[in-house]
Amino acid sequence: MKTAVFPGSFDPITLGHCDIIERGLSIFDEIVLAIGINASKKYMFSLDERKEFLEKTFKNYPNVRVSTYEQLTVSYCKSIDAKYILRGLRNTSDFNYEQAIAQTNKIMEGHIESVFLMTAPELSHISSSIVRDVMQHNGKYEHLVPHTVRK
Repeated sequence: MKTAVFPGSFDPITLGHCDIIERGLSIFDEIVLAIGINASKKYMFSLDERKEFLEKTFKNYPNVRVSTYEQLTVSYCKSIDAKYILRGLRNTSDFNYEQAIAQTNKIMEGHIESVFLMTAPELSHISSSIVRDVMQHNGKYEHLVPHTVRK
């Protein structure tokens, strides 16, 4: 079984994330949406809320599951026998950032491959930080997130 981990804070999940996950399902047998827990980071939504957003968004996808983890992503992949890390790229800044992480992961766990998908052009402007900013200022955010995300 080809299992990929799609790691993130998902604070909140966006339509860009959904695009990558749905397209990733044509490549992988299973995708684990892995919410990284970082105690030093301040989140807009609680861990339970973020987990619920993901579970509701993908409730009709039997090959998508939601999990949480606190260790390095490659260590988490190894612990669940996932051989792939799935990541989305919106632009060259994302590529440069993700490239450094992927190369470091390759040195640590050479058997785990990073797979990158380009976000659909019509969604490439969306990021969780932009969504949070719009939400915090009572802006219209519904067209940026799945219907399961409500403030």
